[in-house]
Amino acid sequence: MVRRPVSNPLALAVLACLWEKPMYPYEITTTLRRRGKDDSIRLNFGSLYSVIKSLEKHGLITEQRAEREGNRPERTVYEITDDGRTEAHEWLRQILAVPEREYPTLEAGLSLVGLLGPAEVADLLRARVATLEAELVHRQAVRDRTREAGLPEMLAIEADFHLALLSAERDWVDHLVARIDAGTLGGQQLWTRMHEMLAAGRPADEVEGEVLREIGAEHLAELDEIANGAPHAPPPQPPAPA
Repeated sequence: MVRRPVSNPLALAVLACLWEKPMYPYEITTTLRRRGKDDSIRLNFGSLYSVIKSLEKHGLITEQRAEREGNRPERTVYEITDDGRTEAHEWLRQILAVPEREYPTLEAGLSLVGLLGPAEVADLLRARVATLEAELVHRQAVRDRTREAGLPEMLAIEADFHLALLSAERDWVDHLVARIDAGTLGGQQLWTRMHEMLAAGRPADEVEGEVLREIGAEHLAELDEIANGAPHAPPPQPPAPA
């Protein structure tokens, strides 16, 4: 994975705006928000100014002019440089071609799910499914309106991607809840017993020891081997510039 001079995705959005024409920071912000890009790129004034300064420092954008309207404070208009255009192309190629390891908060929570009991986890995940359902309904309605308005599909392709992710998460979590409710999740009996022992006042280290004994040293050794010795496929490389 090639390290970019500026890694915040907002920087790529800034380069894309300045590719169209020179702009001042507030105009960049309003342009991105008007186009709905703040739904897929985290955008606030503090981070925007930091990104602009970093892009300028690396020679990817430059000040074109300073201007003033009436009694308003002077504002700086920025333009993209040739290096900025090259960086925008190369960075976008990398993003599209090379999967990057991300760390979703749900994945982190699932990895630590044993801290809570099965019944509570099922209730919490049910609440998540309800929230996902509501968000799906809202986003699908917005997407339908953009289609009816004649917006070309490629101009909102990220919205379709996000809908697909939300739908997949909703379905997966809903299925997990059903398995917990039915008691068919692998290891659920041990999970339940662990929390019963804790609720009965057994010391946590004692409960942990009993759980580990039940899992078995052989299985734990296999898990360590998988975690520490599993070969990783080399990441694909982005295509060479045309």
